[in-house]
Amino acid sequence: MNYRKLGKTGFEISEISLGTWQIGGKWGSDFSDKTAEETINTAIDKGINFIDTADVYEAGLSEAAVGRVVRSRSERVFVATKCGRQINPHTAENYTPEALTGYVEESLKRTGFEALDLIQLHCPPTNVYYRPEIFETFQKLKDQGKILHFGVSVEKVEEALKAIEYDNVETVQIIFNLFRQRPSELFFEQAKKKDIGIIARVPLASGLLTGKFDKNASFDKEDHRNFNRNGEAFDKGETFSGIDFERGLKAVEELKKLFPEVQNLAPIALQWILKFPEVSCTIPGASKEEQLLSNLSIYDRRELSKEKIKEMNKIYDEYLKHDIHHRW
Repeated sequence: MNYRKLGKTGFEISEISLGTWQIGGKWGSDFSDKTAEETINTAIDKGINFIDTADVYEAGLSEAAVGRVVRSRSERVFVATKCGRQINPHTAENYTPEALTGYVEESLKRTGFEALDLIQLHCPPTNVYYRPEIFETFQKLKDQGKILHFGVSVEKVEEALKAIEYDNVETVQIIFNLFRQRPSELFFEQAKKKDIGIIARVPLASGLLTGKFDKNASFDKEDHRNFNRNGEAFDKGETFSGIDFERGLKAVEELKKLFPEVQNLAPIALQWILKFPEVSCTIPGASKEEQLLSNLSIYDRRELSKEKIKEMNKIYDEYLKHDIHHRW
């Protein structure tokens, strides 16, 4: 495992970390504490020391499982959680210092931690980024010792750029992968200047970049890849990175031609992300140990050549950039 600095936090974290949106069972299935705990323990055994969760993942069960396992281990494992998405209706007006403070208190109880290593606003409406009192709330929580560091999880590059204008924002979690390349332009440049930790989320474009899907792929009724392809439930960009599924499959077929000997494209997609030194870590999800080990097989591969990277980027330019690049 390789480690990188998470911006101003000073945390040295595993470049391949663990996202827990679907831990304990695939999207739409029942949550299994046993599966979740086994997967988290295996991640730590393999050198992962940064885990990302949220209070809304499995209605708090994910957050609680992460807390249980981390508290049972002797290693220093950094935990990032998120708050805000449980606000209903999810509007900027309903973001209040009182509500957010309450959510932090609830996360502390669920995890069993004395302080949260990193709390992140969870993809709030754009107008929230223009309300200084919201960002001041987290400074007060830090002063009270309830959180150690504060960051944001965003949908759009513009939101990320606005967020890092606040001095107490130390990390930004943003969708970044081979099929979502815009963050690597102005945002990465500005984040580097301000020593912002960058957490690359949705690194496999909701599984599209594993190369395991075809046009006949079906998903559970409760799986966002089934019900949110056009943004019916939340931002469309969360599902397959906002890409039209069939167009994405065509791009993946071109990617397979570059790596004809490879059955699983996930490690290659992760390698592409980690070629950017501005990225502190990426957080592929894993619903079970098998997927976790697949992600970590990146270390069994040779580095991507400049020629391969150029060809990979060409696929993005030809198949996806026109539809995707300007949107997020």
